[in-house]
Amino acid sequence: MEDITDPSFRYICKMFGADFMYTEFISSDGLIRDGKSSVKKLDLFDYERPIGIQLYGHIIESMVDAAHRAREANPDLIDLNFGCPVRKIAARGAGAGMLQNIPLMIEMTSAIVRAVDLPVTVKTRLGWDDNTKIIVDLAERLQDTGIAALTIHGRTRAQLYRGEADWTLIGEVKNNPRMKIPVIGNGDVNGPERAKLMFDRYGVDGIMIGRATFGRPWIFREIRHYLDTGKILPEPTVDEKADLALLHLDKSLEHKEGKPAILEMRRHFSSYFKGLPNFKDTRLRLLTSTDVNEIREIIEEIRDKWGSCRSEDLTGIYGI
Repeated sequence: MEDITDPSFRYICKMFGADFMYTEFISSDGLIRDGKSSVKKLDLFDYERPIGIQLYGHIIESMVDAAHRAREANPDLIDLNFGCPVRKIAARGAGAGMLQNIPLMIEMTSAIVRAVDLPVTVKTRLGWDDNTKIIVDLAERLQDTGIAALTIHGRTRAQLYRGEADWTLIGEVKNNPRMKIPVIGNGDVNGPERAKLMFDRYGVDGIMIGRATFGRPWIFREIRHYLDTGKILPEPTVDEKADLALLHLDKSLEHKEGKPAILEMRRHFSSYFKGLPNFKDTRLRLLTSTDVNEIREIIEEIRDKWGSCRSEDLTGIYGI
């Protein structure tokens, strides 16, 4: 996820038990042209492992060259993004745009599998729209290229992120006797009970979690605990969230200079403290300040006011 899964957020997710992580997706064109932001996304750290570098593009030669560049960063695998539905990506045939040119997708995947001595994985969607849900056949064709695993988001490109993810076709892919590679499901897994249901109902080999991590990176710990014990962990207290927000801010400042680090932290700040009552004015201050010391002071104010409370405690008291 661009501007989300940077090194600072990956550090936090790993701390809470994420089994496998990916970089922000990287433009093949930007990488082979030595674009500063694209090259920066190749920064990996030993504590993150195992980790994959995710690439997107629509030209085979550029993607192969980018895969060679990514290989030099020594990831554990290279992932090909054929699932991003964002208009500016898909309109030029990259990301989910590849779902409109399956021969090119297969040829590109085969070329990259042959070009690098690392496992190559693919992430894609059910199809372009409701009339072209081709994932069951497509999964077999992608497997035949030699990929090591396949992640499927349970929506079409036309859906973007609207509506509910449909896991039935993900289940069909997983239960297709011809499929031998791991199949990973993605879409609407927003808590431990949902995660267990997807494992039990569809038999997937793994679950990928994206948007549900915003402001809730402890979701990985919650899911692991529930799968192991059948019990729901209480969410962190506001005091613990304040510690986490400050740590996340420090890590962001380690990897990015000043204002860019602060701007990218705003979406996390907004979610970390979601649900606090009468929070509008404090939230506005937190999301508009560009002064690091002021932000730290605001977070300490939040800690001082709400301390050991949890959202469920506040729900009962304030009816929120």
